[in-house]
Amino acid sequence: MREVNDGIFRRYDIRGRAAEDLTEEVVTHLGRAYGTVIRRSGGARVALGRDCRTSGARIMQNFEAGVRAAGVDVVRLGVVPTPVVYFSLHHYSVDGGVVITGSHNPPAWNGFKLCNGKNSMHGEQITGLCSLMKSEDYTSGDGAAEDLDPRQDYIDWIAQNVKPAEGHFSVVIDAGNGTGGIVAGELYRALGASVTELYCEPDGAFPNHHPDPTVEENLVELKAKVMELGADLGIAFDGDADRIGAIDPKGRVVWGDQLMTFFGKAVLEVEPGARIVGEVKCSKVMYDELRAAGAQIEMWKVGHSLIKARMKEIDASLAGEMSGHLFFADRYFGFDDAVYAGARLIELLSRSSRSLDQMVDALPIMFATPELRVACSDSTKFMVTERVAAYFRSQYPVIDVDGVRIEFDHGWGLVRASNTQPVLVMRFEAASPEARDAYRAEVEAWLRANEPEVDFDADTHH
Repeated sequence: MREVNDGIFRRYDIRGRAAEDLTEEVVTHLGRAYGTVIRRSGGARVALGRDCRTSGARIMQNFEAGVRAAGVDVVRLGVVPTPVVYFSLHHYSVDGGVVITGSHNPPAWNGFKLCNGKNSMHGEQITGLCSLMKSEDYTSGDGAAEDLDPRQDYIDWIAQNVKPAEGHFSVVIDAGNGTGGIVAGELYRALGASVTELYCEPDGAFPNHHPDPTVEENLVELKAKVMELGADLGIAFDGDADRIGAIDPKGRVVWGDQLMTFFGKAVLEVEPGARIVGEVKCSKVMYDELRAAGAQIEMWKVGHSLIKARMKEIDASLAGEMSGHLFFADRYFGFDDAVYAGARLIELLSRSSRSLDQMVDALPIMFATPELRVACSDSTKFMVTERVAAYFRSQYPVIDVDGVRIEFDHGWGLVRASNTQPVLVMRFEAASPEARDAYRAEVEAWLRANEPEVDFDADTHH
C-alpha cells in the first residue's frame, strides 16, 4: 500500500490518531495483513472486540473487512473490555483475537492489541505486519462473520472461580466512562459485594475525567466517595479495563506494586516458592517482601506483552507492573485483567483479618518520586541509557534488564527509554525523602553535564 505511518507500530501494540493515522485504507490493509498471518499460522477464525471510542465502530468495520478478505472468519464481540477479548481466546474456539482500543490515550486516538492464538503479538511480530502491508503479500478468501455476546460467560466463569468470604463487603468502582463498567458492577454483585458505581456508562468522549488510574487527579471523586460511604475498597479502571487502580478506606492510592505484594503473599500461602515477575519500576519493598515470603521473584522488562511472554517462559503464577497491569496465572489464564484483579482483591480482603489500609500501613515506608518523563529524541534515547549504565556501573551495582536501575545504598534510581514516546522515564525511591532527592540530583546532574540531547525543560505531557 502507498502510505502508512511507521510510527504507529510499537513494541506492544499499534496506536495512532484515528483520523490521520488509522484511515480506512490503512486499517483495511492492517486487517488483511493480520488475517494473512493467522492463515499462515494455520488459523481460520478470530474474535474482534472494541472499546467505546467514537472512532471504534468505523475502524472495526474496516479491520473486519480486511480480515475477511484474507479468508479468515470473524466473531464479533462488540464493545467489551480488553480482557473479555483475551478471555474469549481461552473460552471459545478461535485462533486469535484483536481489541480495537486507544487504552488511556486521548479520545482522538485509537489502536490495536493483537493476539495470534492465545499469545499477544509484540516486537517483530508487529513490525512484520507493517512490512506485509507494504508488500501486499496477502492471502485471499471470503471469511464469514457472526455475532457473539461473551459478557455473561465471562461473569459466570469468574463468579464460579473466585470465592469471597460471606459477609458485608462494600466497593466503589470508577470506570471513567470506559468499558470496565460493562461487566464489573454485575460481577462484583454476583460475588456478594455491595457496589456503588461512578461513571460506568461507556462514553468515548470521557466527559468526567480521563480513564487512567495511574494519575491521581483522575481518582479524586473515587477517593471522596470511598471515604464518604466508609467503603472497604475503591477500584478504578483504565479505558479498556486491563489496568487497575485501588483506593484504601483512608482515601489513599494503593499502587500496582503494593497490590502485587498482597496478592503475591496470598498466592505463596497456597503455592510456596511460586515464581513471580515484577518490572523495573516496582518498589524495592515489593521485591524484599515477596522474597522474604519465599517467592522466586524476577525483575523483568516493562510492557504487557513482554511480561505475558516471560510468565509463560518461566511458568510464573503472578506478575505485575507499577502501572496496574496485573497478570494472574494462579487460577486464571495469565493475562492482564483489571476486572478479575478487582474480584481477587475483594476475595483477599473479605478473607483477611486486616483491612486494606492496615495492610498498607504494615509495609515498610519508602519515599518514591512519581514516574518522571524527560524529553529525549527517539533516535538517541536508547544510546543515552546505555551511556548512563556505563557510567553508573563504575560507581554502583546496576540492573540493566530494561534501561538501567542503579542500586544505591538506601534506595534506587531508574533511567529507561520509553517504548512509546520520545522520552526518558525516570523514577527514584529511598528510605528517606532526603536520600531519594539526593539520588535524583546525582543522576540528573550527570545527564545535564553529559547528555545535551536530554531536555529537562520540554513539556512531555502530550
